[in-house]
Amino acid sequence: MRLEPYLCFYGKCDEALEFYKTALGGSYDVNRFGESPAGAGVDESWKDKVIHSTFMGDGFTFMASDGRPGSVPSPTGETEISLSLGMDAVADGERIFNALADGGTITMPFDDVPWGGRFGMVNDRYGISWMITAAHG
Repeated sequence: MRLEPYLCFYGKCDEALEFYKTALGGSYDVNRFGESPAGAGVDESWKDKVIHSTFMGDGFTFMASDGRPGSVPSPTGETEISLSLGMDAVADGERIFNALADGGTITMPFDDVPWGGRFGMVNDRYGISWMITAAHG
């Protein structure tokens, strides 16, 4: 069994996937509404939107889409989940933290923590909350 988060980007999925590819490395597969039998009844403006995608990175996977036609983010813009990435090298943690913070909001700076290593929290430009942990070494 494995947990694979599913993220909704409300019409910005292509942009978000490219952002995460740059920030985290990895690759992704995309299926579009217009290519799917489920997309037969959607408005023409949604034919090229992402009905489903899978992002595969080093040690993690998440799924994502543009949502359903007409879906909108929560009024507060806050996410209800956080994604946690753990890594062995502080340099990798700092690089990823800074990449995710570009255009986002740092909620806890990436710094030494009492439980060892370095830790930080950031809401990226798409409102996704990330927790980054890196061991010293």
